[in-house]
Amino acid sequence: MKGMLSYKTMIGQLTGTVAQVGLKAAILKVGGVGYRLALTPDALAQLKTVGDKVITLWTYLAVRENALDLYGFISPDELAIFELLITVPSIGPKTALGVLSLVTPAALRQAVASGDAGHLTRVGGLGRKSADKIVHALADKLGSLSSSETTPHNQTDADVAEALRTLGYTDEQVRRAMKNLPADITDPGQRVKAALKILAK
Repeated sequence: MKGMLSYKTMIGQLTGTVAQVGLKAAILKVGGVGYRLALTPDALAQLKTVGDKVITLWTYLAVRENALDLYGFISPDELAIFELLITVPSIGPKTALGVLSLVTPAALRQAVASGDAGHLTRVGGLGRKSADKIVHALADKLGSLSSSETTPHNQTDADVAEALRTLGYTDEQVRRAMKNLPADITDPGQRVKAALKILAK
């Protein structure tokens, strides 16, 4: 019927309290029911800090032959990128979530808009083959970035990430710092300093 939601969007959003946070998933209690959602490491880290506050997560329901898996996202933008990623051949929900664990939606858009798969490998540590496939597959779907979407730090983050690696930080540490850098800091030197403060916590 016209206007009906597909089974993949039957549960598009959940609002409740965090009952449990694990290594790869969290339990969100909604109306007495606990929903298990797979999330990125950064999202899980954020959920650990919310306490008893009521929060809203955007969700995607993945239907397999013998299972129904829910994926959760802090923002609708992350969900939108996730849904684009799973349209790429051989990239399923788990792989798409893995990609979002490595790179931000902004970094992905920047790489696709510039046709530079190397941006993903430098900033997020994504494999070159996977990065190339993603950039080429999403080129038409994401299109070119508008001037309002292109921010100065997108073009300098590869240098910031490389500076952190030169200082001895691991790829995992670099990814965590890059994903948590404030968007209002645009100077490369200041972004390095901000990243070092994040890593010192």
